[in-house]
Parts: sequence; C-alpha cells; structure tokens
Amino acid sequence: QVQLVESGGGLVQAGGSLRLACVSSGLIFNRYSMGWFRQAPGKEREFVARVSWNGITIYGSDSVKGRFTISRDNTKSTAYLQMNSLKPEDTAVYYCGARLSGQNYDYWGQGTQVTVSS
Repeated sequence: QVQLVESGGGLVQAGGSLRLACVSSGLIFNRYSMGWFRQAPGKEREFVARVSWNGITIYGSDSVKGRFTISRDNTKSTAYLQMNSLKPEDTAVYYCGARLSGQNYDYWGQGTQVTVSS
C-alpha cells in the first residue's frame, strides 16, 4: 500500500520559514517525480513545484520562485519543500504527489496546513 505523509506545516508569521516533508512508502521512490501543490480556501489546487527522479526541478508561479526550494532525498524516500520569506497569500493546505510518468499524479498525501499571519 502506497502512502505519502506530509509534515512540517503550521502557523508562522510573515517573513518566516517552514520546511515541509513528504515521506513515502510502498513505492519505488527513485522512479517517481515528486510534486508539491497547494489549495487555499475557495481556490483551485495550484501547482507549486516538482522534482524529477533525477533531481531536475521546476516551479509553478513566479510568486514562489526564489522563495521556495524543492528537493528530495532518495535514501530517505522523502521530498521536501523549503519555504522562506512566507507571505499571508501562501496560506493553504499543501499536498505532495508522486508521478511515475505522464501528466497525472498517481498518489497523493493527505495535506498539511500552512498558515501565515500578517
């Protein structure tokens, strides 16, 4: 059974940092691209960043570029999202997903809440 478990969310003041982690089990982690998405209340899920199996990264909107860094540790079957200079508009539930190929993600975590206060 495949599981993705996110952690590291919480309440932080604007300008602060958080590091999210997504621990996977039940899949061959180093074959999957890992992505982070977020969903704010009343909004659609938004792509944040993705790291391929070999470490190539891609980021979503310009609003996160330069502030967020995605990475992975294949030895720990874990993907990370380092978030710096957080803003209130970063408040959302953050989800990680695993994608073997194609456009669709095969597995999702349950999400972790990030709240940034002004």
